[in-house]
Amino acid sequence: MIIDVKVPALSESVPDATLIEWKKQAGDAVTQGEILIELETDKVVLEVPAPESGVLTELLKQNGDTALSEEALAHLDTEGAAASPAPTTTAAVDAPAASAESAPRLSPAVRKLVEEHGLDPAAISGTGKDGRLTKGDVLAHMEQQAATKATPPTPPPAAAPTPAPVVVAPTAPGERQDRRVPMTRLRSRIAERLLSAQQNAAILTTFNEINMQPVMELRARHRDQFEKTHGARLGFMSFFVRAATLALAKFPEINAYIDGSDTVYHDYCDIGVAVGSPRGLVVPVLRDADQLSFAQIESNIAAFGAKAKDGTLSIEDMTGGTFTISNGGVFGSLLSTPILNPPQSGILGMHKIQQRPMVEDGEIIIRPMMYLALSYDHRIVDGREAVQFLVAIKDALEDPGRMLLEV
Repeated sequence: MIIDVKVPALSESVPDATLIEWKKQAGDAVTQGEILIELETDKVVLEVPAPESGVLTELLKQNGDTALSEEALAHLDTEGAAASPAPTTTAAVDAPAASAESAPRLSPAVRKLVEEHGLDPAAISGTGKDGRLTKGDVLAHMEQQAATKATPPTPPPAAAPTPAPVVVAPTAPGERQDRRVPMTRLRSRIAERLLSAQQNAAILTTFNEINMQPVMELRARHRDQFEKTHGARLGFMSFFVRAATLALAKFPEINAYIDGSDTVYHDYCDIGVAVGSPRGLVVPVLRDADQLSFAQIESNIAAFGAKAKDGTLSIEDMTGGTFTISNGGVFGSLLSTPILNPPQSGILGMHKIQQRPMVEDGEIIIRPMMYLALSYDHRIVDGREAVQFLVAIKDALEDPGRMLLEV
């Protein structure tokens, strides 16, 4: 029976997908669940598995083509069988098959990096789980190769002098080259949305600073027991998510957005957490964050981070969001003005924790301080509400007990 291999159902905000690479060709036998093709949307990279076992009889779309939601990509004969190889070529065919079976399974991000630079995965040592390759392994291997190439070879013994001058070719470090690389759909969409946010919203940013010592002391006291009890690492993000949800309940304008001449208020908190990935910045969403425990928040964020690294975030992970938190501090940022994630009206920027002298009760004391930034849409949020929102977060974090009592 001939069936269609289709594009997965896409969300309303994702109109189509671009074919990145076919893993199989017409005439190839496939097994159910085997990855046939990678698709890239404006938000994520999708892997399309074989719906059933059989033989691909025809590819309807080629690499680089665009396909709509649930559009057919290929025909699959579920009763077909791959052509048997000629006896004389059995050994030649079996060898690559065995090699493919023994080759390490690569995440989409690692596979793309390996293929772009023509690398042999078998020649790279993996440090991931069960010896799998990570992006860091591939980058380290590339750096080692570059260092080896940059080392000048040992000069041969001097030859007899000749009257003709010797012209020395310029070395690699001195070369000046330009490279033109097409933007991925994800990067192109990020650029489009950020430009749209600046052009279509009245973005203003207000700042404050918080003393992180109370949170750090609480975290140090209970971190080990928290991990033993819940199986999740206790980080700082869960404190900020909880503080943000409490502040959003007090200032609903920051949890709303403008739709034409209307203001749409959300009676729930879906918090987007900005995460860096090999393909660019992505914002997976914590659904009903105001209903989640600290352990659930930390577990979900850890899962999002692993998915972003491996390129396996789904469209459902990325869709929606009523407010966003971005932590530039993990990269060393001391202060920044985050850009809104449309159509949201607010985004909280976390920054690096730095020991600074502070005045308390007339005395200078060293405290671990963090600058906070709130960018907001001034069309819907007044400056007073924005400042008070940030103060509410500051108060909650400098006295974590307030979050338990919701005061």
